[in-house]
Amino acid sequence: MSATTTRDRILDALQDILIEQGFSAVTLEGVAAAAGVSKGGLLYHFPSKAAMMEGLIRRLSDLAQSEFREAAESGEGVVRVFLRTSLPQSAEEADVYGSIIAALRSKEGMSEASRDLVRNFFEEWSRLLHQELDDPVLAETIRLVGDGLYLSAVVGLPQPEPEVLQAVMDRLIEQADAARKRTPGPE
Repeated sequence: MSATTTRDRILDALQDILIEQGFSAVTLEGVAAAAGVSKGGLLYHFPSKAAMMEGLIRRLSDLAQSEFREAAESGEGVVRVFLRTSLPQSAEEADVYGSIIAALRSKEGMSEASRDLVRNFFEEWSRLLHQELDDPVLAETIRLVGDGLYLSAVVGLPQPEPEVLQAVMDRLIEQADAARKRTPGPE
């Protein structure tokens, strides 16, 4: 069995435990059992609970990087991609991020590197929005709306009615289209 396969199985098991039971249920023994590896095998890849959580956050960071590339390179634009991804795409995604946020808040078993990675998710979206828009207030408004929607969904707060949410998105996109930085064309 390859190291990558074992590492991924461990991270998959960690993610499943986070989704099903939450951060407080995560133990090295429980993750090892769920992954079908010995505790020694788990410790070979992740010497601590904090290292295991950091591994999962790094994997999620890689996924976020592909969203950032899509936002920057697609014809759709950063604002549209950001707003489209401002709600978790599944209940599992909401549960994983909810558990990560809970772990960050508890300060138990989380490294500073993990905190930095999560902070970087939010900072990169902010950077991309400011890069795309001439209006820094609008860029921050869009960021705060998107972050608020995402975090509200993750912690289970009520969401706006779908038609109201769509109207908010449409209005922000309309304003963003008007405030988009223009690249100089050929003269």
